[in-house]
Amino acid sequence: MTKMTRYLLTICCLIAALGTAILQPSTFMHAQGAVVIKVWYHQYGEDGVQDAVNHYADEYNKINPKVQVQVSWIPGDYFTKLNTALLAAQGPDVFEGQPSLGMVRQGIIAPLDDLYTPETLKDFNPNNIMAATVDGKIYGVKMIDDTGAFYYRKSMLDRAGIKPPKTIDELIAAAQALTNGNQKGLFIGNDGGANSTFGKFAIWSAGNDIARNGKVAFDNDRSVLALTKLKELYDSGALLIGAPTDWYDPSVFIDGLAPIQFAGLWSMPAIKAALGDDFGVFPWPALDDQGTPSTWYGGWTAFVNAKSQHIAEAKAFVKWLWIDNAKDQLDFNVSYGFHIPPRISVAASADVLKSGPAKDMVDLLNKYGRIEGGPEYTGAMDSIFSDMVAHILKSGADPKTEIDTAAAKMQTELDSALKPS
Repeated sequence: MTKMTRYLLTICCLIAALGTAILQPSTFMHAQGAVVIKVWYHQYGEDGVQDAVNHYADEYNKINPKVQVQVSWIPGDYFTKLNTALLAAQGPDVFEGQPSLGMVRQGIIAPLDDLYTPETLKDFNPNNIMAATVDGKIYGVKMIDDTGAFYYRKSMLDRAGIKPPKTIDELIAAAQALTNGNQKGLFIGNDGGANSTFGKFAIWSAGNDIARNGKVAFDNDRSVLALTKLKELYDSGALLIGAPTDWYDPSVFIDGLAPIQFAGLWSMPAIKAALGDDFGVFPWPALDDQGTPSTWYGGWTAFVNAKSQHIAEAKAFVKWLWIDNAKDQLDFNVSYGFHIPPRISVAASADVLKSGPAKDMVDLLNKYGRIEGGPEYTGAMDSIFSDMVAHILKSGADPKTEIDTAAAKMQTELDSALKPS
């Protein structure tokens, strides 16, 4: 064999090898030293959280040199951008969001049952497992638990001789008593609570569910009474409307524009920094003696893209960060924003959640927290529900008629969602 022949043969072998690598990208990437896992987060507002998550990725990359995690922060309309990306072949391997039946039926998210042992399953609040379970399979791992409650100025209520309300009638009376020429008594948002969030609180406070076991469950007299009372609160003249910020921002409460405001747990550090110990929290009150207080059980969940070329590596990263890595889970939840770690043992180790209003908020979540809809609850259903609440509060529509109409429409949507694909 001549020198030239050997040279040409070598070139042919190299070309063949390259062709094989292109057809098998994971093999090629391993040969280069790393599989790249793309991870997407929405644009968190808390200072330091982006640096923290980048640090977690760096941690993982150092102990797993054959896998490199790349973090992307998605500003603006996260869900629209995410849904667009998931339709493409180059979508993220791991992303955060809320579980839905549609994501499962469309083959968007991969089941993650194998990431949980019986012991780790017990270490998550059952609500977190239930919210991510579809057809008996678990499709996500909860990253943070969020909730909210009414914040109240202790000194202002004490001077007025008012105790934290336990029923909706007491809430209306307190808001009116605290209203004067300088302030309104209560702030639940610039729309006066005419949205699905506070409508759900009202329904829950009556002892009802929005939907249960594939059926809409709020079309009854208790819900009619609950939304009638919400309308009474809306018309009370005691609600602050047109504030500089909305209910999810604590500025109204901190600046003294209202002595009671509904806000998220994430608002507590800023409130405590401004007001010290002069505040407490209470849940959305019960409708009456037959009802129950309520709040929502929210947060963010980590998913693996079912179309990823690196599902095994993506699942391994999710397990490392959100199931096994208690140190970083605690850091992510309480060092930047203010959330509750979904793992029970990790939450129990958080000193900042063990006393005062923070502990009270955790207790309220564990006792009264309700999942807003679960995987079966679609965006279309929520729009119908929100429109119903707005019609009752803003337009004075008859609660029973609106509930009956909305429930029928929502059942149609639910039946469609549950129909086998």
